Amino acid sequence: MPERTDDHLEEKRVSTEEVFKGNFLTVRRDAVKLPDGSATSREFIVHPGAVVIVPLIYTPDGVKLVMERQYRYPVGLTIVEFPAGKLDPGERPFDCARRELKEETGYSALEWARAGLIHPVISYSTEFIDIWFARGLSLGERQLDSGEFLDVFLSTPDELASLCRAGQITDAKTLSCMFWLSNVLSNKWALDWRSTESCDLQEPVPS
Repeated sequence: MPERTDDHLEEKRVSTEEVFKGNFLTVRRDAVKLPDGSATSREFIVHPGAVVIVPLIYTPDGVKLVMERQYRYPVGLTIVEFPAGKLDPGERPFDCARRELKEETGYSALEWARAGLIHPVISYSTEFIDIWFARGLSLGERQLDSGEFLDVFLSTPDELASLCRAGQITDAKTLSCMFWLSNVLSNKWALDWRSTESCDLQEPVPS
């Protein structure tokens, strides 16, 4: 069977313009040539990338998950979500995952596993989110950023699944993580667990 290519779908950038540059995000407008040769424009947000962490705590009663409740201003809602945060300039996804878990929840992990990558808003943003699992947790002090307010709580996978089913969890990265988690817990998907020290020695994960 011949190898399939997607050249007939690709759009070519002709020129680019910076429309807005903020402290966090940049908006760009590109002139684009479509596959049929016609011209159009694409407006999109340039995002530095982010990570999300699925922190696992093993108890005699089963697995517990470290979760957060945080008010998200753009949608005007308090959202239940897994710990997450954006990459600092030049920061590796693993370093970001370890930093965000500690800062937001106070937990540090002995072992980590990178699950995969998601693009949550492919139609208008370059954002990617690296998914990491963490286990062997120990609790310390949180180090929240200035102006950051969130509650940390523990939940079971079944409790979170019920919230997803009821439409009470709407965060895309958390829903994606729940999909990963259900497959991991049912032993359908395996994770490559590594110590923190081993992750420190790995090359940066490409975006």
